[in-house]
Amino acid sequence: MKIAVVIVFFLSVIFASAQEIKKKNYFSKRISDLNLTVDGYLDETEWQTANWENQFTQYEPSEGKPPHQQTEFAILYDENNVYVGIKALDKSPDSISMRLTRRDETDGDLAGVIFDTYHDKRTGFAFIVSAAGVKSDFIQSNDGDNEDNTWDPIWWVKTSKNDEGWKAEMRIPLTQLRFEEGEEQIWGLQVLRFIFRKEELSAWQPMKRDMSGFVSQFGTMRGISGIKPKNTLDVMPYVVARAERFEKEPENPFRESGKKNGLDIGLDAKLGLTNYLTLDLTINPDFGQVEADPSEVNLSTFETFFEEKRPFFIEGKNILSYRLNWGDGDQSAEGLFYSRRIGRKPQYYPELEDEEYAEVPDFTRIIGAAKITGKTKDGWSVGILESVTAEEDAKIKGIGDGKKQAVEPLSNFFVSRIQKDFNEGNTYIGGMVTAVNRTINDPHLEFLHKSAYTGGMDFVHKWNNKSWMIDAGFFFSKVNGTEAAITATQKSYIRNFQRPDADYIKLDTTRTSLSGYGGKFTVGKLGGNVKFAALFSWKSPGLELNDIGYAQQVDQILQAFWMGYRIYEPFLIFRQVSLNINQHTVYDFGGNLLAPGGNINGYLQFKNYWGTFFSTNISGNQLSNSALRGGPALKKPGYKNFYSGIFTNQQKRLSFELNTGFNASNVKGYRNISDYNISIGYRPTQTLLISLSPGLNNYKVDMQYVTQIDYNNDKRYIFAHIDRKTLSMSLRMNYNITPDLTIQYWGQPFIATGKYSEFKYITNSKADKVTDRYHLYASNEIDLNSDTYFIDDNKNGSTDYSFDKPDFNVKEFLSNLVVRWEYRPGSTVFLVWSQNRNDYVNNGTFNFSHDINGLFDVKANNIFLIKFSYRLGR
Repeated sequence: MKIAVVIVFFLSVIFASAQEIKKKNYFSKRISDLNLTVDGYLDETEWQTANWENQFTQYEPSEGKPPHQQTEFAILYDENNVYVGIKALDKSPDSISMRLTRRDETDGDLAGVIFDTYHDKRTGFAFIVSAAGVKSDFIQSNDGDNEDNTWDPIWWVKTSKNDEGWKAEMRIPLTQLRFEEGEEQIWGLQVLRFIFRKEELSAWQPMKRDMSGFVSQFGTMRGISGIKPKNTLDVMPYVVARAERFEKEPENPFRESGKKNGLDIGLDAKLGLTNYLTLDLTINPDFGQVEADPSEVNLSTFETFFEEKRPFFIEGKNILSYRLNWGDGDQSAEGLFYSRRIGRKPQYYPELEDEEYAEVPDFTRIIGAAKITGKTKDGWSVGILESVTAEEDAKIKGIGDGKKQAVEPLSNFFVSRIQKDFNEGNTYIGGMVTAVNRTINDPHLEFLHKSAYTGGMDFVHKWNNKSWMIDAGFFFSKVNGTEAAITATQKSYIRNFQRPDADYIKLDTTRTSLSGYGGKFTVGKLGGNVKFAALFSWKSPGLELNDIGYAQQVDQILQAFWMGYRIYEPFLIFRQVSLNINQHTVYDFGGNLLAPGGNINGYLQFKNYWGTFFSTNISGNQLSNSALRGGPALKKPGYKNFYSGIFTNQQKRLSFELNTGFNASNVKGYRNISDYNISIGYRPTQTLLISLSPGLNNYKVDMQYVTQIDYNNDKRYIFAHIDRKTLSMSLRMNYNITPDLTIQYWGQPFIATGKYSEFKYITNSKADKVTDRYHLYASNEIDLNSDTYFIDDNKNGSTDYSFDKPDFNVKEFLSNLVVRWEYRPGSTVFLVWSQNRNDYVNNGTFNFSHDINGLFDVKANNIFLIKFSYRLGR
């Protein structure tokens, strides 16, 4: 009897669960081939006889409950288009948020549709619109784990508002969708609506937030038949006129006039090769409308990662991605492909004689690039990128008649990525290959690799309704070049083969190639309220990815464990809660423990829409293989840090976010870092948003690298105490005249100062006691004269060596004003004004009023640009 009761109980639970996630079906209706008038009113006869559906349920915050306002939708189609009509019913129409923004930056009330046209339960094509008529479109891949909002298909949408709420009417050409040819189409379907004042997201197909995966939870759309895939054909020629104005420098022949002018043309194109594959092509691209990178002063051995902002390289970036680690930790940016390598700043600067001047390009010109992306009906995801960058020359004048010197060779970049789906998207196997080949004709450029190749394979499997996951991969690299190039690679800061205390690696100055490998393995539970994952990854000392990829450090073996707890439903005063705990250890390939530590962090949102977050880290003693830039490893004290923040209700006209933190070493006085950041957002009207984000960083460290000097057949690794301050303030203003005509401004003054004192040199880099690791120069050993430190190391009254005063005061102001008008879908006009000011002095004093005044006393460099493009296509 008891067994029967148990069986009945479990069957009832299974049945209830099955009922809870039952998939819906929607049946679309065909209309005549005469296009509907897309005006947002939905008053044509075709809409009156369409199959309208409602019965939406909440996805957030109260999963499964009825929404505060109901939604209705219908879908029609003809031979060339899919039409979507949405009625966002609202009993309080005056409360509908009609915020105007730029495309893909939608705000306020929203509604939209997502099609899984492949019906692979992994890929979604989203078409979203705000109540104010602003478009947002994106592609979801890997079952929603990745979202690419740089996809900008050509489609039409209008909205209207009345006493019953607001409406949206869409026309989506079939040329913008990819689907299998067949008599009847079966697509995945989801329709969503977001009510801004409630921060409520409701869905036609009920979904569960504690389930791993998003697209796989969609419902199904049927009824579309008799249509054929239509390949995209869009050609967009453009012309750019540029004027640059700057301070005249009579002694510099390149700047004596104070102005430069230019006119350029180019071409972008998007061609449908098959039903599934699209070719993107660009010839002589111009990215003058792209916002500049924020200012920084980097004193570490780690290369700064900058986000890609150029449209050609952003679109489809998820398909061309191969990450070296799982998750979103400090190393999440590392991968086999980093598109910022293409068109980078030239890597050589000419050596000039006295009274010589050089004009060096700011970036390497991209002659052309082509990209093929898509997914076949058999589950193959394909991404191929080919790009050629020009040989760049610096012009040199001053002595003689002038000359040119190559600063970057003609280079070819190739990237290919494939993935194959199995088991309804629960399993996939993938691979990636990259290649860089340079044509080096000048001896002074032979420090660069002649060729660089990388490759990798990865495997992902999910089971138990995608609640559990394995993510594994293996990758490798090989670079070729002259002995000088490969020696420089071995001695680079990310590997340091010349370290005298490393017996497991060896510097070989006769090598002309270098190979390396790495891998990753993660197993975890991603579904439910409790989630966890165990991670193991490795990168060998010889791994070199940075010709076309990105790796901050190699010679590492990482072990990590993460656990998270989520409360999705509102309770007490909370709307949602997220807590995480993780632990990690890092070793090198010699078995040395480099970094043990752990972290606890959390996020809480309250029912009044305020929120807070915190993060605290604890680490044991560190061992840095790069701190001495080729010298022995340096032992550093462990540390503890704490960061927290609070933000107010973003629905209000005036909103704030404040976050602050500190980082302190376990040895008193060794390191003290504090951060203070404020973000203020003000929206005086629905069309204007002003945000101001000042930040201050105080950084005091007792062991900051300065330089190294040969002395008495030995190395002096010189360090100092640094008192560093960084102040920045970003101002953004977005004014949206219409959904297609916008004005954006971004400006950032930046001040960074560094004051060095208490100079010392390393004596025993791994001594147990911090003060036993160095010798502090006494007053009779060091003397500053005319911005140079003179050292009397043996105290015999004469100078043994010297080095420049390292103090700095860097000031920079960057700004961008962009007027963008999409005068017809796919055709745009840009008006751009960019300005920069910069100054440097050998002084570490921080004085806010003096530094700000000094910054704006510097003459500005102004660039004015007009870019006009016109779309020819269907």
